[in-house]
Amino acid sequence: MDFLGDGNDTDVKGFILLGLTADPILRVILFMIILSIYLVTVSGNLSTIILIRISSQLHHPMYFFLSHLAFADICFSSSVTPNMLINFLVERNTISYHGCGIQLGSVALFGTLECFLLAAMAYDRFVAIYNPLFYSTKMSTGVCVQILILAYVSSFLNASSLTISFYLLLFCGPNRVNHFFCDFAPLVELSCSDSSIPSVVPSFTAGSIIVFTVSVIATSYIYILITILKMRSNRGRHKAFSTCTAHLTAVTLYFGTITFVYVMPKSTFSTDQNKVVSVFYMVVIPMLNPIIYSLKNNEIKGALKRELGKKILS
Repeated sequence: MDFLGDGNDTDVKGFILLGLTADPILRVILFMIILSIYLVTVSGNLSTIILIRISSQLHHPMYFFLSHLAFADICFSSSVTPNMLINFLVERNTISYHGCGIQLGSVALFGTLECFLLAAMAYDRFVAIYNPLFYSTKMSTGVCVQILILAYVSSFLNASSLTISFYLLLFCGPNRVNHFFCDFAPLVELSCSDSSIPSVVPSFTAGSIIVFTVSVIATSYIYILITILKMRSNRGRHKAFSTCTAHLTAVTLYFGTITFVYVMPKSTFSTDQNKVVSVFYMVVIPMLNPIIYSLKNNEIKGALKRELGKKILS
C-alpha cells in the first residue's frame, strides 16, 4: 500500500500540501518574508504577555484578556507557519493523516478562541464606558476567569467537532490538498464518502460562533457609541473612544478576513485568493495585534516606557 499514493484503490495515509506557489524564486522570497513575520509574531506577542504580567498598571480585565489573545496569536500562527516554511524548502511537502487532523483541530481551537476573546474585550469596554460605577463588580477577577473558561471550553468543543468531522471522512483516492495547511473545505473535496453530515456540523458551529461573537461586539459598540455621544466633554469623548480604537482595529481586521473566507459564497473568489486571505488572518494579523495595541494604547506605551526605564536605571 502506497503511503501517499494517488490511485483510486488506495487508502490515503497522508496528504500532499500544494502550498502557495510552485515558483522556486517566489518560494525563497516568501520563505524570507514569512519567517521574518513569524519571528516578529512570537517575539511581539511574548513581549506583550510578559509586559502585562510584570506591570502592575496593566493588571486590569482588558489586559488580562489581551494577554490571552497574545497567547492565542502565538499558537494560532504556530499551527500553520512552521509547516508552511518547510513547504517552501522541500519539493513535496507531506503531512500524515493524524498530523492533518491535529493541525486542523489546533487551527480551529485558537482561531475560535480569538473570536471569543475579542468579544470578551468588547464587553469589557462596554461595561467600563456604559456603566463605570459597577465596573469593578461586573468585571471582577472571578467574572473574568469564568468568561475565559467559557471561551476556552467553547473553542475546544468547536475544534473537537471539526476534528471528529475530519475523521468521519473517508479518503481513498487523490491526496493533494490545494492549500498551505489542512483546511477543512479542500479536504471535503478529496473525500470519497458522503460528506453531507460531516461538512454541515462544522459549518453550523463555526457560523453560530461568528454570529454570536459579532453580535456581542456589535451590541457592545452600539451602546458605547450612544454613551460617548451623550458625553458633554470633548475630552471625555476622546478619552473614552481612544480606549476602543486598538480593539476596533483588531476586530475589523480579524472578522473582516474570516468573513471573506468562511461566510462569503465560494463562487465569489478563487482558491488562490482564499490562500492569500488565509495567510493574512493566520500569519499577518497575529503579528499586527501587538503592534496595534502598542501604537494605539497609551497605557501599554506608558507601561513599556516605565519598565524600560527601570531596566536602564538598574
